[in-house]
Amino acid sequence: METINEIQDEIIEEFSGFDDWMDKYQLLIDLGNEQEPLDEQYKTESNLIDGCQSRVWLQADYIKSEDAGQETGVLQFTAESDALIVKGIVALLIRVLSGHTPEEILDADLYFIDRIGLKDHLSPTRSNGLLAMVKQMRMYAMAFKAKQD
Repeated sequence: METINEIQDEIIEEFSGFDDWMDKYQLLIDLGNEQEPLDEQYKTESNLIDGCQSRVWLQADYIKSEDAGQETGVLQFTAESDALIVKGIVALLIRVLSGHTPEEILDADLYFIDRIGLKDHLSPTRSNGLLAMVKQMRMYAMAFKAKQD
């Protein structure tokens, strides 16, 4: 399994192939379109992320596993948005954080956001939405970690 930083480095590499921001937006839109649609049962008020201008639903599931007799688990995120670029952003976050333990998610430094220039090229409302998505994913990790302990 790849580490969070290895995945971030791959994303930085993919985006570095484009100089033009229109191409980077297109890559984001493509990533969003490749994502599996969220099951209708998860499109609930409680899964809507506060602070996003567009509607973003985020579902987190805890997948338990046995590791050397020690019970561990990883978070599996699924999401959907009604905005194309936001859908791509959430697809990137899922790619980076899904399949990792709550501790790994809480300890992660999400440097790829700055490195690919995302922060500089998003409107203030989209930037706030991005921060709200990251915050929500970390809150899920915190809740599942508390259940573990």
